[in-house]
Amino acid sequence: MTSRPEPGSAEWDSYLAEGNAKQARKRVAADVLFRDGSGRLLLVKPTYKKAWDLPGGMAEANESPHDAARRELDEELGLTAPLLGVLCVDWVSPHGPWDDQLAFIFDGGTLTAQQCSHLYPRDHELSACEFFEPTQAMSKLRSRIRSRTSQALEALQDRVPRYLENGHSFVTGTNSPDSTVR
Repeated sequence: MTSRPEPGSAEWDSYLAEGNAKQARKRVAADVLFRDGSGRLLLVKPTYKKAWDLPGGMAEANESPHDAARRELDEELGLTAPLLGVLCVDWVSPHGPWDDQLAFIFDGGTLTAQQCSHLYPRDHELSACEFFEPTQAMSKLRSRIRSRTSQALEALQDRVPRYLENGHSFVTGTNSPDSTVR
């Protein structure tokens, strides 16, 4: 029987690196829910998708979801705004060629009129950005994003963050998601 290396030793670091190399890696998306003074939601139109989306994007290697959201906002919209907390985290099961992912929606708060007037796409990944009434915004989102955004809006109202699986609230203590639980 071989003994485990001593924590802090070079052998320990090698042991941990081997384990790290074998563990699963998750894709991470980080979006932000912004409103204007009238309560309309900010959506962006990616050039590589047919539907509108929330501002944000994919995290890079070793980048936190919070940092990814802030970086994407700066790169795509030239927007620097504090994130006010997590509204929901959604585990998205594998689909098509994609592995599973964790998708975060952060609360970006209400943008000032001045911030809104300076919003426009800053790079090739977006063709438009626009505010929409919530009902109209929801109709422009793909179903997966629509479900997640609906849960984020509920979390915004009751200030209770949501854990979701495939866009549905997950009931603690059971083994299945339930879309009726808040």
